Amino acid sequence: MTLELYHSGHSTCSQKVRICLAEKGIDWVSHELHFATGDHLTPDYLKLNPNGVVPTLVHDGEPVIESSVIVEYLDEIYPDRSLTPRTALGRARLRAWMRYMEEVPTPAVRVPSFNQVFRPLRYENMSEEDFQARVETLPLRKAFYRRMGRIEGFGEAELDNALGQIRQTAERINQAILDHGGPWVLGADYSLIDVTLTPLIQRMADLGYAKLWQDDLPEMTGWFARIRARPSFDIAFYPGTNVSEKYPQFFDSGESK
Repeated sequence: MTLELYHSGHSTCSQKVRICLAEKGIDWVSHELHFATGDHLTPDYLKLNPNGVVPTLVHDGEPVIESSVIVEYLDEIYPDRSLTPRTALGRARLRAWMRYMEEVPTPAVRVPSFNQVFRPLRYENMSEEDFQARVETLPLRKAFYRRMGRIEGFGEAELDNALGQIRQTAERINQAILDHGGPWVLGADYSLIDVTLTPLIQRMADLGYAKLWQDDLPEMTGWFARIRARPSFDIAFYPGTNVSEKYPQFFDSGESK
């Protein structure tokens, strides 16, 4: 099999696919895209992924898009190192978690990420005309960018709501480990939900929000420490993939918020 991954170093969706590939020990060809130069919006890339986002997996010439779909696809075509529970109930729990992950923490993480780093990096110094023109080129999430705006970013209420959703996610991880005996979200076996939650929690920690769980959610804190100790973590988060490393100008002394 020939596997090619079109991805970005600091994209959380790309990171989840790199974790999955590392967990399975799969060789792949890297095509790293850069948002600043619009690599994800070129005609050639849009033929592979009409949504104009990363990642895209190309398997023997056939593109597979959407990061959660990609990790499930990889688990199907490489079943020897399965990341899916063996029982029907376990698989139902995994699917419920995967839907929650997509609907709640995934969009929530975008709000502080753009407020703190990506808006001032890419858009603050644009003219309003250029900003609106750039938004119009995006196949997805036009409303997200318009809601954010170019100068002020997301307001306090929207940021508080996003942080509340991340706190809820951390509480649910903590409770799931208590309910299922750990050490992973669904119990004894590391699974796709551990894979897909990892970049979201790592991004929040990298932005300085680890206190959302560190002070009073010991199971969640322990889970994250175990996650970071896995070899796949350092493979997926190679140097320069954390936004605090790549864009240190947007960070203070590094103290947690």
